[in-house]
Amino acid sequence: MFNVTFVAASHTPRAAMTISFDEFKKIDIRVGTIVAAEPFPEARRPALRLTIDFGSQLGLKRSSAQITRHYDAASLIGRQVAAVVNFPPKQIGKFMSQVLVLGFPDTEEAVVLIGPERPVPNGSRLF
Repeated sequence: MFNVTFVAASHTPRAAMTISFDEFKKIDIRVGTIVAAEPFPEARRPALRLTIDFGSQLGLKRSSAQITRHYDAASLIGRQVAAVVNFPPKQIGKFMSQVLVLGFPDTEEAVVLIGPERPVPNGSRLF
């Protein structure tokens, strides 16, 4: 089993644990298009509930994302994002988050989403 430890985002460079390419391949990062987004007022920290289309193989998946500093729900529709699709689902209040949407912290630690610079087919895997 591949264990992942999450560390608070930081701009201070630090050495990361070395992993093999085979370990990296276990993390399934795919691109999907956000088809629905709505506020998630029940979340402890400001967040949005997202529905993301990962294509015919994976279908629609849901995620809770703390991205409200830079994004509002309406601006996200149609945007392609990268997400880890093979973590176990996580219960967040009454909401089940199925994927982890990826981003980088800006200088104020707010999430900036990552995605392809050009449109790619939904469900495409990062390699």
